Amino acid sequence: MSHGDHSRDPCPYVILNDFGGAFAMGAIGGGIWHGIKGARNSPRGERFVGSLSAIKARAPVLGGNFGVWGGLFSSFDCAVKGYRQKEDPWNAIISGFLTGGSLALRAGPRSALGSAVGCGILLGVFEGEQANPLRAAYPCTRTAAESLNHLGVGVLMNRMFAQPIPPMQIPEQAAAPAAPAVAH
Repeated sequence: MSHGDHSRDPCPYVILNDFGGAFAMGAIGGGIWHGIKGARNSPRGERFVGSLSAIKARAPVLGGNFGVWGGLFSSFDCAVKGYRQKEDPWNAIISGFLTGGSLALRAGPRSALGSAVGCGILLGVFEGEQANPLRAAYPCTRTAAESLNHLGVGVLMNRMFAQPIPPMQIPEQAAAPAAPAVAH
C-alpha cells in the first residue's frame, strides 16, 4: 500500500466523508434539476412557488440516493483495499461492481448481475488511465488506447485498440525535393 493516496483520511473516516460529499452533490444537483423541472411544470405566475415545492420534495431524496451510493462504494473500497493489500485502480472497479450489485439485489439476481456489470464498466471507464494494462506492453509507443484514455474512455477500449499507432510523416518532410547540384 505504499503507492496510495496519503492525502485522504484513513478508511473508517473516509466512508463518512464520501457519504457526506455524495449526499451534498446529489442534494445540490437535485436542487438545480428539480428546481428547473418544477418551474417548467408550473403554471405561469406560480413558477417560483412550484420550483421551491419541487426542490423541497425531491432534492433531499436524490441527495439520499447519491449518499447511499457513495457510502456503499466507499465501504466496499475500504474492504477491497483491506483484502487485496494493494491500492490501485482495480479496487475502484471491483468496488463499483459490488456496489451496483448490492443496490440492485432486491430486484433479483439477474438484475443485480446486470447492475453490477454496468457499474463495474462505469468505474472501469473512470479509472481507465491508471489501470491501463498496455503501458507495460508498449512502453515507448503511444497506442490508440492510450490516446483515448486521455479523453476519459478508459480500460474498456484497451483490448479493442491494442495495436500501436504508426508514426505519421509530416507532408513537408515527405515531399521535400532535394536541392539540385550546381557544377562549377
